[in-house]
Amino acid sequence: MKKLPVGIQSFEKIQEEGYLYIDKTRYIWELIDRGKYYFLSRPRRFGKSLLISTLRCLFEGRRELFKGLWIENHWDWDKKYPVIVIDFNEAEINTPEKLQEELHRLLKEVEKELGIEEKIEREGRKSLKGHFITVLLKAREKFQEDVVILVDEYDKAIISHLGLGEKHLAIAKENRRVLQEFFGVIKGQEVARITKFVFFTGVSKFSKINIFSELNNLEDITMVRKFSTLLGITQEELEEYFSDYIHQLGEKNNSSYKQTLALLQHYYNGYRFSKENIKVYNPFSILRCLKENELNNYWFETGTPTFLVNLIKENEYYIPRLEGVILRDTDFSTYEIESLNLNSLLFQTGYITIKEVVDKEEGIFSLGYPNLEVKKSFLEVIYRTYTQQQETIIFSQIKKYLQSGKIEETIKIIQSLYAGISYPLSQRLNEAYFHSLFYLIMSGAGIWAQTEVLTSQGRIDLVIELKDKVYIIEFKCEQSSQKAIEQIKEKGYAQRYLSGEKKIYLVGINFSLSKRNIEEWKVVEV
Repeated sequence: MKKLPVGIQSFEKIQEEGYLYIDKTRYIWELIDRGKYYFLSRPRRFGKSLLISTLRCLFEGRRELFKGLWIENHWDWDKKYPVIVIDFNEAEINTPEKLQEELHRLLKEVEKELGIEEKIEREGRKSLKGHFITVLLKAREKFQEDVVILVDEYDKAIISHLGLGEKHLAIAKENRRVLQEFFGVIKGQEVARITKFVFFTGVSKFSKINIFSELNNLEDITMVRKFSTLLGITQEELEEYFSDYIHQLGEKNNSSYKQTLALLQHYYNGYRFSKENIKVYNPFSILRCLKENELNNYWFETGTPTFLVNLIKENEYYIPRLEGVILRDTDFSTYEIESLNLNSLLFQTGYITIKEVVDKEEGIFSLGYPNLEVKKSFLEVIYRTYTQQQETIIFSQIKKYLQSGKIEETIKIIQSLYAGISYPLSQRLNEAYFHSLFYLIMSGAGIWAQTEVLTSQGRIDLVIELKDKVYIIEFKCEQSSQKAIEQIKEKGYAQRYLSGEKKIYLVGINFSLSKRNIEEWKVVEV
């Protein structure tokens, strides 16, 4: 069993130190063979930096690292190209001035790596654009081959300032302007004629109208079917490369190979980046699981981006609606700092993904959480944001009580959680807020709760489906729990669940704004 490369972003290290590498080189060859200028957006921890590292080693002609891989016998190893890597991963960018300083520093690092530092020292480093052009021209002159430009996490200087108020928004706009001018160099005729390949990665796609307006021939492959599995791990790759690790996990949990695969899918699979129903695992989470030999929440450790939480708070986003988001294909490619589409950002950052193509011709998609791990991670963060409370051990009691049909005990715990909300937050309580918080509590308890479940007669507020029980819940505010029960019956919400063998409970819950809590509830067993 080869070592698992958890968090390792260097292709060179993976190959030299004997880590497991999933051979994606055929995709890489097709990418290079079909074009020249590319952009790819993927969520964090998805292998973007490893792809940049692989491309770098390939263009540098380091054949020894590709021994046994598909591309070894399909590449011209006699050519060694000068590679310019602009990596924003570790960059600290607080102001446009700092961004310009950082870009100068990164270019100086490139000079040293390519051995052209002295030549540029003699000519001097003038403007940022001039510095970039000089590096590219001198690299071409020394190597006598066209240059390769690889840019990793280009958008860090923008997204790190979003959701933090007007001052930071102004910084984000200025940083966008700096990047637009800097990368506009690549479009110029002087540089274009000496360029072999250009590749940008990032988390979010800020429209080419802005940052890439000077480079309008950049091909966006984010949603291209052919490259939908360029990053991430497919089900077939999981079973081909990690079979021994999967068996090992199954033995620990006393489950069969097939059962273990089903659990891994439920926890970690589900990301989809094209109209075709092709799904992948996030590499970081699945590798951590197999390395630790334990099903756990690893996405949470990487942290939810602060800007997302801030934007959710600013927009008073209705969290339960995340499981039925509808977007057009144009929503995936038109991002503007001044008018952010929060649903699109949630897709780009990996918190929701394509679940279904509603209309292929019109390009309409239904989105939701990719898997249990992401849903639980995200909602735990939002719960703390809503309530300023940390999760407590009583969450586990909620699940036990619901599994036992003890609804009264469940409601009492939820009432105590509502009562713990600080007064300033509780002043904003309304029916949507109560609904959101109830949903967050269920998710925090590890329960797969679905909101606004569509039926022929309407939408059910919340459905909780356990191994042998189904809870159909309707919420009311300043009305009555009886009215909620009557609505469930009148609309026939239970109809779709009657054919199964599970016990069905109809639950009506009424909230009181004055008491800032659940005032009454009623349960009817079908």
